[in-house]
Amino acid sequence: MRPTASFVAFADSAIDQSISARFEQQAARYPQRLAVATPERNLTYQELNQLANRVARAIVAHLGEEEEPVALLLEQGVVLIAAILGVLKAGKFYVALDPAFPHARAAEMLEDSQAKLLLTNTKHLSQSRQLAKAQQVLNCDDVDAGVATGNLDLSISPETRALMLYTSGSTGRPKGVLHDQRSILVEIRNYTNDLRICPEDRLAMWHSCSLATSIRNIYSALLNGAALFPYDLNAEGFAPLAEWLRDRRITVLHTLPTTFRHFLGTLAADSAFPAVRVLLLGGEAIYGEDVRRYQRHFPADCVLMHSMGPTETFIIRRHFIDHDWRGGDGKIPVGYAVPDKEVLLLDETGREVGPGQVGEIAVRSKYLALGYWRRPELTEAAFIPDPRGGQERIYLTGDLGTMRPDGCLIHMGRKDFQVKIRGYRVEPGEIEAALLALDSIIGAVVHLQADDTGEQLLIACIVPAAGGTPTVSELRRKLAETLPDYMIPSGFVFLENLPLLPNGKVDRRALPAPGHGRPALNVVYVAPRTPIESDLARIWTEVLGLKEVGIDDNFLELGGNSLLATRILTHVIETFRVKLSIRALLDMPTVAQMAASIALHQATQPDSATAVHPVTDEKIPTVQRFTRRLSNHS
Repeated sequence: MRPTASFVAFADSAIDQSISARFEQQAARYPQRLAVATPERNLTYQELNQLANRVARAIVAHLGEEEEPVALLLEQGVVLIAAILGVLKAGKFYVALDPAFPHARAAEMLEDSQAKLLLTNTKHLSQSRQLAKAQQVLNCDDVDAGVATGNLDLSISPETRALMLYTSGSTGRPKGVLHDQRSILVEIRNYTNDLRICPEDRLAMWHSCSLATSIRNIYSALLNGAALFPYDLNAEGFAPLAEWLRDRRITVLHTLPTTFRHFLGTLAADSAFPAVRVLLLGGEAIYGEDVRRYQRHFPADCVLMHSMGPTETFIIRRHFIDHDWRGGDGKIPVGYAVPDKEVLLLDETGREVGPGQVGEIAVRSKYLALGYWRRPELTEAAFIPDPRGGQERIYLTGDLGTMRPDGCLIHMGRKDFQVKIRGYRVEPGEIEAALLALDSIIGAVVHLQADDTGEQLLIACIVPAAGGTPTVSELRRKLAETLPDYMIPSGFVFLENLPLLPNGKVDRRALPAPGHGRPALNVVYVAPRTPIESDLARIWTEVLGLKEVGIDDNFLELGGNSLLATRILTHVIETFRVKLSIRALLDMPTVAQMAASIALHQATQPDSATAVHPVTDEKIPTVQRFTRRLSNHS
């Protein structure tokens, strides 16, 4: 790992304080150092601290000083970071709502959180007012600049709750995972000391604050005097990302394996990122080819860290890999012990298994999540007292693993049917419940299946009700009303009956693959008519893994998502020399529409690479928002 001369270890004593106290220490030590940077606005530590203090005072003015949840509806950027710090400085805990979530899901999370206050900005003010029922809405852009900017004189202990992250629930209802401030400080202590994070580091952040991934990005930067660089991946896509990483001289890059693969798939063979000294891939399995991709594109003194850690525990194992690694193509072990997070492997009776045997991965620690918000029965089932007594508890992950003689943990998959998609933990039962709520469906099983490139996809096998089979277009539009885009299956298979085992349970091994045929849509197939349409159809079929695409087929209804959208745009930009954003694909979601716009561009701007869609001040919609727009017009 590249040396970091200014690194100072995150001391064990530093976990005996609040997060805001640690941040305020950094603001006092490095007042003029860059804290957060976006294309629109940069803030020093002093400026960020002052803005967060104003937000905190506004929160206290609305709610008082009682510990309680505060909801956030904000995109990546300076205001989001200031709002998070403001909530913590006010002695509250935050609940992050992704602006891309469907209205029904965001509303359900907001209601379940029992938050009385929703923080937003002008960009999302209308959406926030539609969501809020009993909640007050505070526009952070309107916080009075005359409000005092000094630190608040509030007593906040490390046992104060800090945040609640919602994960998918098997009953069809998302569940909130609660963490106190000390558990986050322990995570950042371990992360800081593992990666030697220092004030000279520059950390990228492009995953939603509704993901546990965001915890390490935000706090390992701001609690160490480093700089944080938010990037709106949904809006900007992958095309400008390589240049963005180089221009910002990002040194620590933490992302999900799926995102990593999609991003590197857009790069030229000689693309490199000389400033990056640490690449962290976590949240999903990685394989030998992922390591070789890292070795091709990242410098020789850059270290790859692979990690495992559920939302309820944060990182429990990590594995460091360098350019000398020469492994095979299989799954990479999740690695070795993390301070204060002991891994046990248990059999069905709760006893530890012997060396080399497979058992359920359990975590013994004093620094686990507090439990599930307003779900005591789930908390009692997953978090059990340590039989030895004391302050430690044991969290049952539901994952299976085995331990090598050297103490390296090998992950063996899920004990149940829970899966990880693009870093999000998903209960297929929640998707099945949404499908079975439709009158047109009488049977549904959702499972994980790898495509030809090895990427894991959600596949829904469904049995239609008598009276007609719904089209894939109809199913996607219905699901988009209640589920976020990462939970909408990539493929649908229609069956007369679900395959069953002799005991009456579904035989998941017998579930068929969706194949590469064009799905049943609400439009008839129309073949390409022009060279531009032919090139676009070829790009779409390659990226979507289909044998054919009609010129009137909708991108989302073909199984498209935000990651696939960025891959399509990269190919389109290279082929036609036009400037496109995800907004363009969403406004022109068919081959015919995009081809017509490109043809017009070529006729009017034959020698320049200009945008085919007018740029406006409106926020570029995400794929999920556009799916809802389609639903509203169907």
